[in-house]
Amino acid sequence: MTSDAYEGLPDAVTEIFGADATAERAYDLLTVDVPAASWLTALKTARDGLGCTYFDWLSAVDEPGTGFRVSAHVASVERGAVRRLLVRTTVPHAAAVLPTALGVYAGAGWHERETYEMFGITFTDHPNLVHLLLPETFEGHPLRKDFVLAARVAKAWPGAKEPGESAPGHTGPKRRQMLPPGVPDPNDWGPLKGQLPPAPARPARAPRAAGDRPVRRARSVTEGSTSQQPSPTTTDAPWRKTAPESGRDAGPESAPDQTAPAPEAEPGPDSERPGGDA
Repeated sequence: MTSDAYEGLPDAVTEIFGADATAERAYDLLTVDVPAASWLTALKTARDGLGCTYFDWLSAVDEPGTGFRVSAHVASVERGAVRRLLVRTTVPHAAAVLPTALGVYAGAGWHERETYEMFGITFTDHPNLVHLLLPETFEGHPLRKDFVLAARVAKAWPGAKEPGESAPGHTGPKRRQMLPPGVPDPNDWGPLKGQLPPAPARPARAPRAAGDRPVRRARSVTEGSTSQQPSPTTTDAPWRKTAPESGRDAGPESAPDQTAPAPEAEPGPDSERPGGDA
């Protein structure tokens, strides 16, 4: 039944996972979405009905305006064929609660602990739902979309100070401090909450009067055309001259020969020698 049921998906999803289930296949991955009330039933169906006895991972995604989408990736490895299945459900932000899957897949224990501390989703009946990666004193859930990055509060944003402003004894004027979007005031959130003096109000900048602006001198066309241009015959190519008889530029071949004259050829044996026989 397992191989036939898997091959019948996603068309037979309502017959296998219930009337409220939906399924789609993309990139060799079968995805089945079920209601939160059918979470454990869908996992048992995947294990017993489809033969997906291999548990891979469990995690969640924060979908603003929708809730937390919890996903469990399982697979079937029967007879050398790997069939992958992703079972998903959605819980609202206000009531992020799901029953634990330890009774179906024993390997889901650590994954549910990580999902609990990163997203704040509670898995009921979990025997040890405590922090896995973060310290017990950590506040908040880092993978939620509304979580504020504490590093931007403890450490100044890059570019918040000009070079030299952090040096001791600096008394010069400072530029306006930068605060990127999404980073709260250190006095409102973070380790220094309520310990910093209020930031001084920045005085309003008075608008500049029209008479205070410098007048820009317009450049005329004749002014730009009277600029002197270097002569190409004197600067670009000193050897180029104009031949008077032809009226064209004389090339390098018409320039006067500045080389030394060739030596005269020696007389051959048959040439007339002075004082010799005729």
